[in-house]
Amino acid sequence: MRIAIGSDHRGYRLKQSVAQLLQELGHQLQDFGCLDERPIDYPDVAGQVAQAVARGDFNRGVLICGTGIGMSITANKVPGVRAALCDSPYTARMATEHNNANVLCLGGEVVGPGLAQEIVSTYLAASFEEGRHVRRIEKIADLEKRVGVQNL
Repeated sequence: MRIAIGSDHRGYRLKQSVAQLLQELGHQLQDFGCLDERPIDYPDVAGQVAQAVARGDFNRGVLICGTGIGMSITANKVPGVRAALCDSPYTARMATEHNNANVLCLGGEVVGPGLAQEIVSTYLAASFEEGRHVRRIEKIADLEKRVGVQNL
């Protein structure tokens, strides 16, 4: 699977741990930054990752900031992106099975490396259940069109 990954400075350390896991699992990664712990603005990274996923350049995205909130808010501004902030393997599984989330957001100061690896593994292993959930995903896409959400 091709995965776009990115963080701000507060998510940098956790991103390194998650990236290592993803590589061990055999996924192809592209790191959109940040590349060290110098402060940067999370919307810059979230916008790049979200747009790359929405264009279909990557199967999934992973974004990490201090809480994951800023990354998820920003990523969800990009039409076609369904970013889910997850703090447990259960929420990660539901994000994929019910919401067909294509971007996973994590809080680098909320979850530790071990839990983050469980969350990421669960998120990637799950499959969209389709069925009744397709109708809901279509409603999200219709809402994006109606309210005129603009690309970053």
